[in-house]
Amino acid sequence: MPASPTSRERLWLAFVNADALASFDRLLAWMHAAGVLDADRHASIGRRATLQPAAAAAALIDARRMYAALRTLADRGAADLAVRDASAGEINRVLGRSTGVRRLEQNATGAWRRTFSTVGDAFAGLLLPVAESAADALVSNEIARIRRCASASCGRVFLDQSRGGRRRWCAMATCGNRAKVRALRARRRPAHGERARTRSAA
Repeated sequence: MPASPTSRERLWLAFVNADALASFDRLLAWMHAAGVLDADRHASIGRRATLQPAAAAAALIDARRMYAALRTLADRGAADLAVRDASAGEINRVLGRSTGVRRLEQNATGAWRRTFSTVGDAFAGLLLPVAESAADALVSNEIARIRRCASASCGRVFLDQSRGGRRRWCAMATCGNRAKVRALRARRRPAHGERARTRSAA
């Protein structure tokens, strides 16, 4: 199952980081794990997708289009006004579907959350929470603090909330720790090589 966002991760960044677009079922699974869809709506849209595969396929194509725009925004939006403008256009395209009912509801644990149910097309509003999250990032200028993980083997992006704005890793426990281990090994190699040369010379 695709990874769900951490409690501190912005939804739009979690969408960009998720491996959720291989199929419509995978997209739905991620949206459920991310808290975008509750269990009832997840099951309902899943049933609708079985009955309307063409509509589900179109929704997946739409999600991939949104992903492409948000991935570019995360990678280049901080430095490129044209990228921000193009991404805003894509966000507005999705926000333009916001015809429906907004409600305040409790989940199974009793916590309150805002929900939005579209009127008409069951697939039309799937990406609205993601689009709203990205819109918030543009409005608040958080885009200026979006970073790409410094690990060459990691493509994740994150919001740098460090005081000096110098955070390098998506997660210190994973990419940051691996980089430290590699750096430590690299520092030790010359010392080991020097000791070996000393022993051979003796």
